[in-house]
Amino acid sequence: MQATRLTLMCHARTVAQKLARFPTNEAVEESAVASDSLAGRFATARRLICGPELRTCQTAAWFGHDAQVVEALRDCDWGRWQGQSIKDLQRNEPDALQAWLEDPHAAPHGGESVAQLRERVAAWLVSLQAIPGHVVAVTHPFVIRAALMQVVQGEAFHSLDVEPLAAVDLRFTGRWRLRLSGMNLEGAE
Repeated sequence: MQATRLTLMCHARTVAQKLARFPTNEAVEESAVASDSLAGRFATARRLICGPELRTCQTAAWFGHDAQVVEALRDCDWGRWQGQSIKDLQRNEPDALQAWLEDPHAAPHGGESVAQLRERVAAWLVSLQAIPGHVVAVTHPFVIRAALMQVVQGEAFHSLDVEPLAAVDLRFTGRWRLRLSGMNLEGAE
């Protein structure tokens, strides 16, 4: 049996992320990244896929021009919260925001709940099990979170590999959060 390798890449930063807003179909911020500097990162035989949004397609193009759009990698449906800032929701809809943060089945915004997103991503992961080789998927933070939750559920201890010199960044600001660091593209040539 050949192994399936999945590399999940978060799309490049957008203005919505910078301003702590729920996303729209916005473009990535202008960056000095040269596409050929990233194209070599996964130069070996691989299948490149991405979500349908502009930001994922633009980021995937930095890794190659052969990206296939996969609907299962689309961002969470944010409903009426699309484009709104977290601060505005804290001020105008604090109970709805709190319900959404605490209950994975809640969808006060009228879009997709976290539970629904996790089900979608879990089904997609199952579909990948029959595809040997390396798949590079450019997608969204919430899709990556859902994939990680699927991997670590149940017997999580044996589902985690920690490589030599690996760094895991945990932060506590009212709740523990795992931070997976991205590439710093500021000032890249």
